[in-house]
Amino acid sequence: MKPDSFVKSLAAITLDNVFNPYRDICPIHDRPDAAATRRRNLRSYLAAALECGVDTLWMGRDLGYRGGRRTGLALTDEYHLPELERLFPGARLTRATYGTAVAERTAAEIWAAIGRVNQPPVFWNVFPFHPHEPGIALSNRRFTRAELSEVDDLNASLIEGLGIKRIISIGQDAAAYAGRFGVTVEVVRHPSYGGVTDFRRGIAELYGFRLQLHGERMSQHSLFS
Repeated sequence: MKPDSFVKSLAAITLDNVFNPYRDICPIHDRPDAAATRRRNLRSYLAAALECGVDTLWMGRDLGYRGGRRTGLALTDEYHLPELERLFPGARLTRATYGTAVAERTAAEIWAAIGRVNQPPVFWNVFPFHPHEPGIALSNRRFTRAELSEVDDLNASLIEGLGIKRIISIGQDAAAYAGRFGVTVEVVRHPSYGGVTDFRRGIAELYGFRLQLHGERMSQHSLFS
């Protein structure tokens, strides 16, 4: 898997009611060169992950409109782009949107947990684009089976090319999908819809650190208050 050709293949995909951040431009929030910026960010990130020899992948479901739609990076909102750069030396990441950086709840929980993990994972999604409701660009929906089939081969090439040996699935949708790649799969509850405590407990158990309770540093809900 070469980052340049991988990102080029991603950018070539077009689907109805799906925002491809490596090809499409949001008329509300994006800068004119936003798609090119996100392609460059992803290439830089994947190249840095290869250089670091990462063998674990945290897998979410798809990009959300407050997070990955804007950054083009799984489980990472604009607020945490500088932290992703620090986690992967060599990555050079630039915002693709106008205005103040936007934070996302799921990304806040993911990045609070990453602060406790010794060996950083690479982040990816089952469906690496943003599926939305027809006519409502800034909404989230679950991708269809037909849409997923468009990226199956690319997902397989990414996991093989990075040398991934372990996938930690964030939620059951990711767990059901990850099993096809022939690597160790472990699952934690997705932090949305009341799953925050279970998500924190699951990551703590997998990585062997003490679960932080409500009000301690692992909580970042103040970002949204």
